[in-house]
Amino acid sequence: MSESIDKTAIKLDVVKLRAWFGAFEVLRGISLSVLARRVTAVIGPSGCGKSTFVRCLNRLHELSPRAGVTGQVLLDGSDIYAAGLDPARVRRRIGMVFQKPNPFPHMSIHDNVLAGTRMNGIAVPDRDQLVERALRQVGLWDEVKDELDRPGHHLSGGQQQRLCLARALALEPEVILMDEPCSSLDPVATAKVEELIRELGERYTILIVTHNMQQAARVSDLTAFFYLGEVVEYDATDVIFTKPNDARTEDYITGRFG
Repeated sequence: MSESIDKTAIKLDVVKLRAWFGAFEVLRGISLSVLARRVTAVIGPSGCGKSTFVRCLNRLHELSPRAGVTGQVLLDGSDIYAAGLDPARVRRRIGMVFQKPNPFPHMSIHDNVLAGTRMNGIAVPDRDQLVERALRQVGLWDEVKDELDRPGHHLSGGQQQRLCLARALALEPEVILMDEPCSSLDPVATAKVEELIRELGERYTILIVTHNMQQAARVSDLTAFFYLGEVVEYDATDVIFTKPNDARTEDYITGRFG
């Protein structure tokens, strides 16, 4: 990380993070600081550990069969892997939006937004107000306000992804993780989600995994290049894309491999 990055504004501090599936080591001692209220992109070729990395940041990795993890993930200085800490509490503070939109198929749009609060036993004084606020945050309210009782899976792919983001925002997280959120969307829907990422980055700490170099350049403030389970380079996005320090970074960005 270069001196151009403010090291005093760290929201998530990852220290020597290692992760396995059985005997296969996916992450090999990742140390990386995620800054508050910034958008951080994670790029790299398939199989380099990007998705495993973000799943470790809210303790989803441990749900996979034969998964293992060591190291620290400090959220505001406290380790999310500390003994006795309920992973559900971690996931309320660190939300996740997956590659494929996954609204609950038998729930209405209204109930999809509230699903996380119900699963976590969170009392909501005014459910309708929360639904409206979350849908407005993702630019979906005006599109669906007259059909909140319709099943969420009846929406278009881009609308479904924004609905899933609204569901995450309803829990009022501090950090939002996005794993290839636009990979299954058309260009118009992708543009809307990218605009949202930029807007939400002013209020939330966002980390996005993407294979799309142009997308990383458009939406992120910082970029980390992963390769073979390690961080090769991490810096301001304009530095990574215009004057990287490592030849492997330049080779990947210019399409020589990956």
